[in-house]
Amino acid sequence: MPTYIVSSTTGLLTDDAKAGIAREITRAHSSATGAQGFFAQVMFSDIPQGYHFMGGVKIETGQIFVHGHIRAGRTPEQKAQLLTDILQSVERITGMQRRFIWAYISELPPENMIEYGQVLPQPGTEREWFEALPEAERKYLLSIAEAQG
Repeated sequence: MPTYIVSSTTGLLTDDAKAGIAREITRAHSSATGAQGFFAQVMFSDIPQGYHFMGGVKIETGQIFVHGHIRAGRTPEQKAQLLTDILQSVERITGMQRRFIWAYISELPPENMIEYGQVLPQPGTEREWFEALPEAERKYLLSIAEAQG
């Protein structure tokens, strides 16, 4: 359900850092929203040196940008907790200064999203939505939950 895209300067994040950031974003999302962790997906993309500009000026420093797409309906407090937790986690894992870590959340109405062939539920009704999924989809998601430990 939630999708987080982490973009960073090419070579800035090691495989271990990516894995740690993915775990921490998943944990932060679950903690702030109450949604099961197996719904969160985190994807990484590299920004080649010289491809990032601010104010029309090429940026020479390493940057990390986290853009989360979440379902609308979360409280301002939940969103503030989520953003703060993501920032602190990325800062701790990477050792980057805060000024080089940016995090945004974009909200999408659940009815504008389809996953596993189903329109997504309103926040707070995930369990009922999950139980209504076909067995193959439930098993797949549960296998992800088991891998999380």
